[in-house]
Amino acid sequence: MKKTKFSLFLSLVLILSLVVTACGGGAKPQEAGSNSGEAKKRVALIMQFNIGTFSSQYVAGVKEQVEKFGGEVTVFNADNDLSKMASHLDAAVNQRFDGILIDHGTPEALTPGVKKAVEQNIPVIVFDAALDIPGVTVLEQGDVKMAESTLEKLAADAGGKGNIVKIWVAGFAPMERRQVAYKAFQEKYPEIKEVAAFGSASANTALDTQAQMEAILKKYPNPGDITAVWASWDEFAKGAVRAIQQAGRTEIKVYGIDLSDEDLQMIQDPNSPWVASAAVDPSDIGRVQVRFLYKKIKGEETPQLVTLDPILVTRDELPKEKVTMGDLSKHIKGWGESTQGYEEWMKELEAQNQK
Repeated sequence: MKKTKFSLFLSLVLILSLVVTACGGGAKPQEAGSNSGEAKKRVALIMQFNIGTFSSQYVAGVKEQVEKFGGEVTVFNADNDLSKMASHLDAAVNQRFDGILIDHGTPEALTPGVKKAVEQNIPVIVFDAALDIPGVTVLEQGDVKMAESTLEKLAADAGGKGNIVKIWVAGFAPMERRQVAYKAFQEKYPEIKEVAAFGSASANTALDTQAQMEAILKKYPNPGDITAVWASWDEFAKGAVRAIQQAGRTEIKVYGIDLSDEDLQMIQDPNSPWVASAAVDPSDIGRVQVRFLYKKIKGEETPQLVTLDPILVTRDELPKEKVTMGDLSKHIKGWGESTQGYEEWMKELEAQNQK
């Protein structure tokens, strides 16, 4: 009888201890953004738009690096709708993603959601959006330098004088930075005159640009009326190139910003007016952005601003055989080799997830 009572007592103690543990007496659950354990990290990528090959290669870079780190990416594309982008950001915060990446957007659309994420200790890394929020790192491409390098190439090829068309659109942080360089260029080269300027971002940017460029070519029909086109985005450059080629006006040269496989094919074409473009490898941008996000997830400090170094790519530097973004580094020094934000512990993390 005594043994039975004692056994019953031990059983009650064991049950009570299990109840206490289940009610919170055990280990605390992992908080979003912590680096404890080996749990797969859930990363949200919030995009203002996903247009053209530049965006697709950027997304590929994000996914590649996250997967190497053992995480998974969910892409939220707002289709250039800022209210939709803000809703996507709120959804990512409410779903408690381990980290949030943002591609473009405006302070008005993003600030409330980003502040909410920061308050909930969810790391945020932004690409090409003019946000100034403590604890949030912003990546930019070195847009002023990209614009300067292409405009200086244009000026050198034109002998410091001529008539040009500018294709640019307001309302985007990288475009505003490129416009700063353009204004300085105008002051530096007073004999280079702007005869036309246009540009808009849409789901069919290249096609819309082509139509607008065709109208400008009709307005300026004679050789020498237009010396060159400066396109502040490769989607603009593609549209301008097609219009110029169809009109048989290949004496007009095109200078662009950003690169993709499609862009390279157009630049390599000896009959194409597109002769140079400045860019940062879009895949590298995605990879670097992910690295800084994982640094934050680990609890490391990151700078408020990270500037990526662009490279000017000219037709003269490229071989005659077809070149892709994947093998561009064989011909252009420094291309696709960025190690920004890459830490020794990241090598170990990648090795763990290759097993």
